[in-house]
Amino acid sequence: MKYHALLTANPGINIPPMNPCKLLNFSYLILGANETYSADSGEREFLAVVLGGKASFEINGKRFEKVGGRPNVFSGKPYSVYIPAGAQFTIKAEGAVEIALPSALSNLEVEPYVIPPAQVATGAWGAANFKRNFHQILTLASQPDLPACRLIVGETYTPSGNWSTYPPHKHQVDNLPREAYHEEMYFFKVNPGDGFGICHYYNEEGEEENFTVRDNSIHMMPHGYHTVVSAPGYTTYYLWFLAGNQRVQATQDDPTLGWVSRTVAMLKELGH
Repeated sequence: MKYHALLTANPGINIPPMNPCKLLNFSYLILGANETYSADSGEREFLAVVLGGKASFEINGKRFEKVGGRPNVFSGKPYSVYIPAGAQFTIKAEGAVEIALPSALSNLEVEPYVIPPAQVATGAWGAANFKRNFHQILTLASQPDLPACRLIVGETYTPSGNWSTYPPHKHQVDNLPREAYHEEMYFFKVNPGDGFGICHYYNEEGEEENFTVRDNSIHMMPHGYHTVVSAPGYTTYYLWFLAGNQRVQATQDDPTLGWVSRTVAMLKELGH
């Protein structure tokens, strides 16, 4: 089975050509000034992450005006809007805007809300040449007061030549506190835009694939191990989003590579 795709970047809504996940889905919205997009969330919750530009939202009659501000994903923390299941919503562009719309099955009844940059947690994972920076937008650990049924969402920036999500890990069974079942997707951007990265995916059924990360590529992972590396001279970004039976996160490293995690404290002490 193929687990990656390159999305179109046409005006309006863009969706992956296939989806191996059962809980997660994704769409990529591009609007010009004053253009609108309307939909019904149905049985899904959405987190509208403003990748660049500004937009106004009307959700079940509740309005959020001119949400956004960063010109692109490499220029600061995001604004996001939570759209609950069972909602009629309209998004109106305030100038050109790009919005990611990850979604998951939900039965949670809750009011829509905005997540401003001030509520987005930041930090770094790893060390040395597998260090990367993150934004936690909607996670139980960093935003416990923000309601969601299944969605967990954040952003990762992998510097030139560095590895991300390393050692490769999986999260495919509920065995807390060691591991939690979550499907996951990565939606990529690259800076400069003509650059690339490489993604390596494999699972315990013997499937394995390497693919080139480009602007607007997406990796869809119902299970399996995964890792990403940026080509020298380029920074890769990915919006990561997960959905499972609960929102507690726990991962299992590949047992043959997990020893690398144990070097992080030492490398940090050495200034790496």
